[in-house]
Amino acid sequence: MAYDYDDQNIFAKILRGEIPNQTVEETAHTLAFNDIYPQAPVHVLVIPKGAYVCFDHFAAEASDAEIADFHRVAAKICADLGVAPDGGGAGYRTISNAGEDAVQEVPHYHMHILGGRPLGRMLQKAD
Repeated sequence: MAYDYDDQNIFAKILRGEIPNQTVEETAHTLAFNDIYPQAPVHVLVIPKGAYVCFDHFAAEASDAEIADFHRVAAKICADLGVAPDGGGAGYRTISNAGEDAVQEVPHYHMHILGGRPLGRMLQKAD
């Protein structure tokens, strides 16, 4: 499937420096920053610097270096922010929405890292 990337989305503008952000970590392939509407004490967005719309687009088309870097940055953030269970944290959740049914608001692949409090069940069974 071919994805049409909108280079005017907010994350593309952040990557170009047109919109400021609170950077948590930055590498050659990845940018991580605090969410402006945090849903938990720890709420960081991790985005690739490449033009990928969603997870499956990123996983299918990103280079091995981009994929490895993205995940290593996410792991470092979990450790650095004290939410990784093997570092004494109580845990975290990662979320990546893709498409209309998942209510993806920004058409640039991003992963939310949330933690710092009990998060409850991820989904409730529909009636």
